[in-house]
Amino acid sequence: METFDTLKASWIKLATPYCTNEALIQQEFDQLVKAYGSTNRHYHNLRHIYTLLQLQEQYAHMIRRPEIIQWAIFFHDVVYNVLKGDNEEKSALAAGKFLEQTNFPPADTKLVMDYIRATKSHSGNDEDGDLALFLDFDMAILGSPAAAYRKYAQQIRKEYSIYPELVYNPGRRKVLTHFLQSPVFRTTLFRELYETQARQNIQEELDTL
Repeated sequence: METFDTLKASWIKLATPYCTNEALIQQEFDQLVKAYGSTNRHYHNLRHIYTLLQLQEQYAHMIRRPEIIQWAIFFHDVVYNVLKGDNEEKSALAAGKFLEQTNFPPADTKLVMDYIRATKSHSGNDEDGDLALFLDFDMAILGSPAAAYRKYAQQIRKEYSIYPELVYNPGRRKVLTHFLQSPVFRTTLFRELYETQARQNIQEELDTL
C-alpha cells in the first residue's frame, strides 16, 4: 500500500503542472497500475517503478531535468510482452500519446520517448548525463547484493515461463554475455559503486544456465 500511495502521489505531482484535467490524470494512472499490476509481471511491476523513482530522488542533485526521467520511469515498461520485440517502442508511443494531451512541451515529449527507446539497448548519447543516469537506474538491480540478484533472476525466469529451459537458457546467456562485453553501467559513479558486483552476479547466473 505504501508503494502504491507513493507512486500515486509522485504521479499527481509530476502530471498536475502540465494538465488541469484531473480525470485524465487519474485515468492514465489507473492504466499504468493495470499494466504494471498484470499477473505475469514478476519483476517489471510497480515495485520496479517505485525503486527507480527512489533512485531518481536519491541522485536528484546530479539530474538536470528530473521531469524527463520521471516520465520515462513511469512509462518505460508499460508495454511488456515477452513474445514481442517492440515493447520499448510501444511504451514510448504510450508515453507520447498521454503527454500530447497535456501542456508538456513537444520537444520534451520526444526526449522522454527517446529515453524509453534507449532502454532497448541501454545505449544513447554519451553527452546526456540524465540519460546515462536513467539507464543506470534501470540496470541498478544487476549490481545489487547476490541474494537480491538471485531473486531478480528468478523473477525474470517467471516472466518468461512460457519458454522451456531449452529455449530460455540460450537466450538468457546471450543477454548476459552481452552485458559483460562492455561496462554494465554508463556513469562513472555507478561503475565505481556497482560494476564489480554486477559482473560477479552476471557471471554467477551464467554459470547456472
